[in-house]
Amino acid sequence: MRPLDPRLLRYASAARWFLAIGAVLGFAQTLVVIAFSWLLSQVITLAVAGHGQADLAPYVGGLAAVVVLRAALVWLLEVAASRGAASVKSQLRTRVLRRVAENGPDWLAGQQGARVSTLVTQGLDALDNYFARYLPQLLLAGIATPILVLVMLWQDLPSGITVIIVLPLIPLFMILIGQATQAVQKQQWESLQRLGVGFLDLVGGLGTLKIFGRERRQTDRVRAITEDYRVRTMKVLRVSFLSGFVLELGASLSVALVAVSIGLRLVDGSLGLGVGLFVLLLAPEAFLPVRQIGVQFHAAADGLAAAEEVFLIIEGGPAGGTATDTADAAATAGQAPAPTAAQAPGATASQAPVAGPGGSLRFAQVTVRRGTDVTLPAFNATIDPGRFAVIAGPSGAGKSTLVAALQGFVPYTGSITLGDTTLESGGPRPWLAWAGQRPGLLSGTIADNVALGASGIDEALVVRALDLAGGGDLQPGIVLGVNGDGLSGGQAQRVAAARAIYRTLSDGCPVLVLDEPSSALDEDAEGRLIAGLRELSAGGTIVIVVSHRPAVVAAADLVLSVVPVAGAPASVVSLGEDAHV
Repeated sequence: MRPLDPRLLRYASAARWFLAIGAVLGFAQTLVVIAFSWLLSQVITLAVAGHGQADLAPYVGGLAAVVVLRAALVWLLEVAASRGAASVKSQLRTRVLRRVAENGPDWLAGQQGARVSTLVTQGLDALDNYFARYLPQLLLAGIATPILVLVMLWQDLPSGITVIIVLPLIPLFMILIGQATQAVQKQQWESLQRLGVGFLDLVGGLGTLKIFGRERRQTDRVRAITEDYRVRTMKVLRVSFLSGFVLELGASLSVALVAVSIGLRLVDGSLGLGVGLFVLLLAPEAFLPVRQIGVQFHAAADGLAAAEEVFLIIEGGPAGGTATDTADAAATAGQAPAPTAAQAPGATASQAPVAGPGGSLRFAQVTVRRGTDVTLPAFNATIDPGRFAVIAGPSGAGKSTLVAALQGFVPYTGSITLGDTTLESGGPRPWLAWAGQRPGLLSGTIADNVALGASGIDEALVVRALDLAGGGDLQPGIVLGVNGDGLSGGQAQRVAAARAIYRTLSDGCPVLVLDEPSSALDEDAEGRLIAGLRELSAGGTIVIVVSHRPAVVAAADLVLSVVPVAGAPASVVSLGEDAHV
C-alpha cells in the first residue's frame, strides 16, 4: 500500500489539483510557523530582559496576525481537502461506472454485485479521511519538515544534527506499524464486503426463504458475519491506538533530546535565550507532520484499500469470463483476438453510425470464445431493413451470446456491419435499442421508466411505445417502487419492451433487439406485442427477437435456429446455412 498511488493522479485530475493547492498552502503554513516561533521567542526574550509594553507591542501585534493567518491557512487546506476528495470520488466513480458499462453484463455476471456496490459507495467514501487527514500531513512532511530542519541547522547546528539523527526513527516505526496495519485493515475490508454481499443475498432471497420456512435460520449467519466484522474492526482500532502511542512516544522523546541539549547549553551560557527558544519551538513542528502521517495512516487505510480495487476495475482487472480472458483464449487457440473492426478480415475501422436508417445488418464469420470453449462458431446472416427476425433455440445454446456480440459486450472474431459501416466491439451503439430478459425498472412513474435516459419525456410517445409493446392498458402516471414494485412480471416485461421501442422511435434507431420479451405474457398480451413489433418492422426497422415461443417464431420473417452441436457440450452451438432475407 503506497502513501500516494500514481494511479490516483492518473485517473483523477482533481487529485493533481489538490496536490498543487496543498503544496502552496503547506509552504505558506511553514513560513507562518517559522514567523510564529520567531515572534514568540522575541516576545519572551524582550519580556525577560525587562522591556516595556511599547517595545513588545509590534511583536505582539505581529504574533496575533500570524496566529490568525495560520488558522486561515489550516481552514483553507481543510476546504481544499474536502473539495478535492469530493471531486476525486466523483471522477473515480464515473470511471468505474463507465468501465462497468463498457465491460457489459457478461463481465458483471462474473462479479459480486454487492461487492462492486460497496466499493463505489462506502469504499470510496473512505477517501474523505485520506484527503482530509492523511494527504495534508504527507504534503507537510515533504515541505515543512525539510525547511524547518534547515532553519534549525542555520540557527543551532547541534539541535539540527540531533533532529536529523532521530527523525528517521519515526518513519522506521511507521513502516513496521504499517505492515501490521495493512494486514488487519485488509481483513476488515474483506469482512465488510462479505457482510454486504451476505445481507444483499439474504434480502434478495427472503421471499424464497419464507416460502420454505428457512428465514429464521439466516439470523445466525448474519450474526456471525456481523460479529466477524466487529472483531476485525476492534483489531484495527487496537492497532491504531497502540501505533499512535508508539509514534507519540517516539516524537516526544526526540523533542526531549533537543530540549535537554538546549537547556544544558543555556545554563553554561554557550547559547542565547532567543535562539534557544526559537529552535525549541521549531523542534515539535518539525516532528509533527511525520508523526501525524503515522497517526492518520489508519484513517486513510480504508480509502487506499478501496482505491486499489477501483484501479483494478478501471484497468480491466480479473473477472470470470472477462473480455481479457476471451481475447487471451483466442490468441492461445491461434485465432486473431480481434474484437474490433480493424482486426476483422477485410474490414476497415470506422465510427459507429448515427441513429437512423443504416441498411442491412450483416454477420460474417462471427465467433465468440469463452476461455478455450467456442460458444458461438462462425455465424453468418444478413437481415435487411423492415424485417422481423427471431433467434430461436434451446436454453444455453448461445442466443444471448449472439446478442451480446451485437451489443459489443463480448469480443468476437469476424465482423458485424450495418450498411456500409463495420461495427467495433466495445464501441458506442447509438443505432441500437435493446431490452433484456430482466426488466431493470427503477422507482418512479411508468413514464419515467419508459423514457429512461432521454433528455425529456414525450408523453404522447410514451403512450405510443406502451401501445406497441402491448401495454396500452398501463397508465404512464402509475408510480412504481424499487425494482418496479407494483407491476406483475408480464407488465414489467411490457414496460421494458416499451422502453426499447421508445428509444427506437425517439432516436430513430434502425435496429431493435428484444431478449425473451414475452416469456411472462399470456396469449392476448403476446399477440398485441407481436402486432406492435410487426408494425415497427413494416416501418423499416430491423426487429430482432430472441424467443422460443411458437407464436413469436410463427410471426417472424426470418428464423435463425441456434442448436447445440451433436455430441458437443451444450455451450457449443451450430447455426445453419447463411440466412438472408
